[in-house]
Amino acid sequence: MNKKILLIDDEFRMRKLLADYFKREGFMIYEAENGKRALELLSTMAVDLIVLDIMMPEMDGLEFCKLVRKDSNVPIIIVTAKSEEEDELLGFGLGADDYVTKPFSPKILIAKAKALLKRTSELPDSSLLMTYGDLTINELSHSVFCEKEKLLLTPKEYDLLLFFVHNLGIVLSRDKLLDNVWGMDYFGDLRTVDTHVKRLREKLKSASRYISTVRGSGYKFEVIE
Repeated sequence: MNKKILLIDDEFRMRKLLADYFKREGFMIYEAENGKRALELLSTMAVDLIVLDIMMPEMDGLEFCKLVRKDSNVPIIIVTAKSEEEDELLGFGLGADDYVTKPFSPKILIAKAKALLKRTSELPDSSLLMTYGDLTINELSHSVFCEKEKLLLTPKEYDLLLFFVHNLGIVLSRDKLLDNVWGMDYFGDLRTVDTHVKRLREKLKSASRYISTVRGSGYKFEVIE
């Protein structure tokens, strides 16, 4: 699976330049023009590495880094025009893993990114740890947390939730859910889906709002705060 990188920089040309270099190395790239937009993206998806500028409007890189580190260990490389030692130390103090000062060679940045990803490869793949608002799912341990409390889901409830999050924002019919979660050879009633969705919602507590009923069509998992 290609590693996912989130580029956060208010300069469009810088994002495009870095995106082109990373794509040539086989990375999947997502972009945000400031910390606020980046947090919105991270509420609906997981990435393997964040490349972060400091000086940005609405929410700067340091504030973003501080907020992300409250509940995520995703590797972060700070890229900035600031070169003073104090700024570098502040970035590390807030949880950044590496630091690159402008102007820099994109090849150097990619080398640092690869080295950082290699160092963290012994940890659970961040793509297996997904956070959606109040909800966190660890595919490696098959554990689910809501508001930092572990939820006790049955295997089928877990499989149902996982299929929902893997199809974020897509309306899923009862037939499709039945075929993909229970299997093509399952001949149970469609009400089986409704029953399991109901139980799953009850266990998800505040995160139950992420599963909406689409009248006449089925269900959809969507994070709207």
